[in-house]
Amino acid sequence: MIEFDHVTRTYGPKTAVSDLTLAIPRGELFALLGPNGAGKTTTIKMLVGLLRPSRGAVRVSGFDLVKDPRNAHLHIGYVPDEPTLYEKLTGREFLWFIADMFGMPRHLATQRIAAEIEHFELGDFADDLAESYSLGMRQRLVFAASLLHDPDVLVLDEPMVGLDPRSVRIVKDLIASRTREGMTVFMSTHTLAMAEEMADRMGIMVRGQLRFLGTVGELREQMALETTSLEQLYLELTNPRAARSQREP
Repeated sequence: MIEFDHVTRTYGPKTAVSDLTLAIPRGELFALLGPNGAGKTTTIKMLVGLLRPSRGAVRVSGFDLVKDPRNAHLHIGYVPDEPTLYEKLTGREFLWFIADMFGMPRHLATQRIAAEIEHFELGDFADDLAESYSLGMRQRLVFAASLLHDPDVLVLDEPMVGLDPRSVRIVKDLIASRTREGMTVFMSTHTLAMAEEMADRMGIMVRGQLRFLGTVGELREQMALETTSLEQLYLELTNPRAARSQREP
């Protein structure tokens, strides 16, 4: 479970996230959308412990990211939008490095590494240096690493960037399987169609505030619009002027 409890983050006089209160239960896939500068990246960084809230608290599986970061991080898997690898390690060596970071027993790490290499179809490349990997292969390796320790919560920042169609299908199927098993997934994305396809609920953030929280159907009801286009609904909420210009003949 993920909890944001009246979370605010400021940078000097600027408020990037304002009084965010949000609870995401076990087994839910939640998508956070919003235009550039809306506060999505700041929200993600607070969720994974890279930034401290100026006010409020962020909790993962009951552990406060500020008061108990070690235990909180044991329950989090994180896939950033720009994955960083150790270029001179092979894919398999990188996964062993991550397993050692989490203090996984050797027999368990061996099993989990083999399983994730198979899940992400990395077997033919696992013993190649990471510097030889394409962007899509790097992303698949980082996904595998994020799941090694079997986290309760998976945080994804623009997860499909750079993935080829086969990789996208592998990742989508795996995310669906893990949420059915009870994993909570928090996904930041610009891809409206993916949010509509995959998310149980979505939030739309505008200028640091959560302007909408619910399903696509609830968004249509709230906006009182007849349109079936999620893109149009999104524009109505984030940029009303642009939305009006699209509707006008």
